Amino acid sequence: MSSEEILSREEFEIALFMLANLEENAARVLIKITMMKTKLLFICGLLFFLSCNLATEKNTDGTAIVAGKSNITGRITTPDGRNQDSIMVMITVLHPISGESVRHHILADQSGNFSLDVDMETETSFFGLYTSVNPYKGLIIKSINNDSTHIDIAYDSGLNIKNAAVTPTMNPYDMRQGMEVLSKMIDYRPDTPNWVYPRLFDKSIDEFLDFANSNVSKRMALFVDNDKLLSKEFKGWIAKEYRLFLYTGHVFDYERQMMLNYRNATQDKVGKPEIQKIDRSYFRFLKDFHLNDPQYLHTYSFLEFQNLILQNEVLGLPVIGESDIPSWLASVKAILADLVGFDDGPYYDILAANAYGRQLNEQVEPLTEKQKEHITHYWKDGEIAKILFRKNQQVIELDNVKSPVVVHDISNVPEDKLMETIVSKYKDKVVLIDLWATWCAPCLEAIKQFRGTKGDFRDKDVVFVYLTNGSSPKKLWEEKIQGIGSEHYYLTDSQWTYMMDRFGFEYIPSYLLYTKQGVLINKFSAFPGNDAVKEMINGQLK
Repeated sequence: MSSEEILSREEFEIALFMLANLEENAARVLIKITMMKTKLLFICGLLFFLSCNLATEKNTDGTAIVAGKSNITGRITTPDGRNQDSIMVMITVLHPISGESVRHHILADQSGNFSLDVDMETETSFFGLYTSVNPYKGLIIKSINNDSTHIDIAYDSGLNIKNAAVTPTMNPYDMRQGMEVLSKMIDYRPDTPNWVYPRLFDKSIDEFLDFANSNVSKRMALFVDNDKLLSKEFKGWIAKEYRLFLYTGHVFDYERQMMLNYRNATQDKVGKPEIQKIDRSYFRFLKDFHLNDPQYLHTYSFLEFQNLILQNEVLGLPVIGESDIPSWLASVKAILADLVGFDDGPYYDILAANAYGRQLNEQVEPLTEKQKEHITHYWKDGEIAKILFRKNQQVIELDNVKSPVVVHDISNVPEDKLMETIVSKYKDKVVLIDLWATWCAPCLEAIKQFRGTKGDFRDKDVVFVYLTNGSSPKKLWEEKIQGIGSEHYYLTDSQWTYMMDRFGFEYIPSYLLYTKQGVLINKFSAFPGNDAVKEMINGQLK
């Protein structure tokens, strides 16, 4: 049995974003909906490999967790000054303590120069950088906390990167090829004659876990182990990133993965096989990750990995809420210790910080006074506490402009009356409808990017409506909409299909804009950027 097809694109429905799809001048990388099939586009934000003792926030090599900032400057040069006055620079920085990746978008000036200050959570880090000149080719740039980083990028006539010079200097192969190597690992398909899709749904759980583990080893051997130009640090990072990516997308949700495997292996799209039930012991594979290794803090997929652990119903970790941290950790360790292979170490502190991060990022809910008291008591005035409080202040500002969540049930409305029913609820209002899903990374990123601009319309005649369907797990949907606010509808699958077909949408996120008179004035797919959407809405308000 070959292990090379565990990453079948048709099986993988949880798409990771590509930075470039969020700007007007960037390529629109979209998630195509064919009901339960999606195309994987994986470009991750690559970050530096910090070695630190997270419990004390120090390490013998001088690196540390620091609630600081970095100044990033640069210049973009194109042939004959092509599009020199409209180059968008897109930078993603990983925040492993507060538990999010932050994307920054900045327009270069007419000379191609740009400057940006970014929050950082580690003393030294790498960030992913793309430009709208060629959003498919990114670079990995080194940044130093409370210091400056400068990057000069020159494009050739084919709009490929001709030269890239960075200060401070770094391994140029890592900088330019790191993402390429990882993408090749993900995209690889064996060229084997008479290949048969592997059957896993009727095999033992141990066979499936062995299958997943061997996939990592084989692809590392094919693409990384013998690459003499990649640095040792990058090889270690890629091994962790790929393993995290594979397990978050294919292993955590065993039932879903087996159902997809059944459909692909048998071509039976209707039948439902008998799938083994798992318990907590299923997650014994976590021991293989050696999660006390702080290098995980600099892998993009670690954020999703942590979220899955915190919210997994089989594991059943308690919500941190207003529990004191030592008590919460005691409950968590009682569940995880045997599975991860240790009952102490820095990993547990990071998990606690990420638990608060879920509240701050997903629900956009500020910390309570009791929570702030627990954080101060446990971490004192340490850097982890500073990071959480900094994030909390940002959430307070967002919470001040967030509208209440309103959920509507229209499951019994006929499909041909769907839009009439929705729009009629908002007479004399401009209505922007967003078709999205909890698993759609570009959708979530667009919602996040639009938060501040959306607040600008709080006291105006504008309503924001969000539509999704059963592909978004109900419990997760209910959690995420708390951080979105506004009006929400959970459509049936037939209603969703009708909507997509009626308006000719093939992708999400997709949008519908209605006038105050209830007339459809615009429809489009892919988030075009805050300014473009704001201009559309203001045009109708006038």
